[in-house]
Amino acid sequence: MRIAIAGAGAVGRSVARELVDYGHKVLLIEREFARYRPDKVPGAEWFLADACELSSLEEAEIQICDVAIAATGDDKSNLTMALLAKTEFGIHRVVARINDARNEWLFTDAWGIDVAVSTPLAIVAAVEGAIDVGHPVRLMEVGHRAPAQVGEGGTHVAKLTLPADSPLVGRPLSDLRMPADTALVAVLRRGRPVARTDGPLRHGDELLFVSGPAGEELIASIVRRGPDHETDGSP
Repeated sequence: MRIAIAGAGAVGRSVARELVDYGHKVLLIEREFARYRPDKVPGAEWFLADACELSSLEEAEIQICDVAIAATGDDKSNLTMALLAKTEFGIHRVVARINDARNEWLFTDAWGIDVAVSTPLAIVAAVEGAIDVGHPVRLMEVGHRAPAQVGEGGTHVAKLTLPADSPLVGRPLSDLRMPADTALVAVLRRGRPVARTDGPLRHGDELLFVSGPAGEELIASIVRRGPDHETDGSP
């Protein structure tokens, strides 16, 4: 794939290196001359321009890219670049970095964003994941969230660590019934995926799932009350 990245700071360069290593063609767009360092990611194409300017994106031929990533350190710039990439150039997939968690509500498909990644919330999730056993920890938002859904929540990837007193401990994974808007992606045990046939669930197992607005709390309720609890939306 051909991927455009706006912002050649530490985050943008790191993402570019990974994508280049995976064999993708990467275009790094940076407006600050001090950060225009092609030697830092020699496998990428570099372009000195403002990714918030329509003429700059046209000159960079962003329209031939499959993915656009707005990875600058400024949320306003990321929103602007994302909107231009989607509406003016028809980029199939637009990913945007959220620098200030208070701005998360803006990063929706109204701004052309398919996936929003929040650096602050990711760090919080990592901390909560270590100390908040038995409660869902939201890792990231996926898919589209319409403006009408702001405040309601969209579709998220989340995880939950089984506490020692959960009725699910010692039960087979098949006993875990997912709510209607939730899909179990994987069970992790000591950082490794557990096969569905690999014995009963254990204390400390991490459930990784994709969920709609109500699914996270329903999963938490099942973990607290057991697999025979009805997933009808009641807490």
